[in-house]
Amino acid sequence: MSQDDRTDWQLRQANEALQAKLAKCKRELCTVRQDLEDFSYAVSHDLREPLRMVCSYLELIEKRYAHALNEEGQEFLEYATEGAERLQAMLDGLLEYSRVTTRGQRLQAVDAGTVFRRAAASLERVIRETGAVITCDPLPTVHADPDQLGTVFRNLLENSLIFRGSVSPQIHISAQQEGAEWVFTIVDNGLGIDPRFHDRVFVVFQRVHGREYGGVGMGLAICKRIIERHGGRIWIDSQAGRGAKFFFTLPAPGAETP
Repeated sequence: MSQDDRTDWQLRQANEALQAKLAKCKRELCTVRQDLEDFSYAVSHDLREPLRMVCSYLELIEKRYAHALNEEGQEFLEYATEGAERLQAMLDGLLEYSRVTTRGQRLQAVDAGTVFRRAAASLERVIRETGAVITCDPLPTVHADPDQLGTVFRNLLENSLIFRGSVSPQIHISAQQEGAEWVFTIVDNGLGIDPRFHDRVFVVFQRVHGREYGGVGMGLAICKRIIERHGGRIWIDSQAGRGAKFFFTLPAPGAETP
C-alpha cells in the first residue's frame, strides 16, 4: 500500500469513526429529549389533580369563612388563591409545551391566511376591548400542523395585545418567500423588548415585563417549540418602548423538512 493509499484509508477510518460518534450522540440526545418530554408531561399532568383539590378547598374557605376573617386573613387568602391559580396556569402551559411533539398532527399543506383569521377570531373580545387594529397581507400555503400554526399565531397576537403601550395596538402580519421557506413577520407598536432579553423570552417561564401584565411566560416558549418541530426558526427584533417584530420560518409545500 502506497503512502497516499494509506493516508486515504486512515482518513476514511477517521471519518467513519467520527460519523459513528455523531450518530451515537444524536441517539443519546434524542433519548435525553424524550426523557425530558416524558418528565414534563408527568409533572404537569400528575400535579393537576392535587392542585385542583387545593383550589377547591380555598374556594370553600372563601365562601364559608371569609366573613370571619379579619383584613389580614382575607389578604392571606387572596394571596394563596392567586398563587394556586398561577401555578395552575403554569402547569397548563407546561402540559401544552410537552405535547408539541407527542400530540401534533401530520404536517400538511395549510393555508396560513385561513389559520391566521381563525386565530384572530378567537381573540375577538380582547381585540375589541383594546381597540386593536390588525392588518394582514395575503399569506401563503405552507407545510405545517394547522392546529399548532394556529397556536403560534394566537400566542404572538396575544403577546402584542398584552404588552401594549399607551395607545391602541397596531399589529401587522406579512410573509415573504426565501428559497424553500416562508419568513413570517408580525409587527406591533407595543412596549418592545430590550435586546438583552431577546433570547430569554423564548425560555420556559421567563418574563421580561412585570406580573401586572399577566401570563406565566409560556406562550413564546411554546411558539419556539412548535416552529422547531416544523424545522423552522423564530426570533425577535425589538427595542424597549419601540414595539416588536417577531419573525418565524416555515417550509413551503414540497420542501424537505428535518
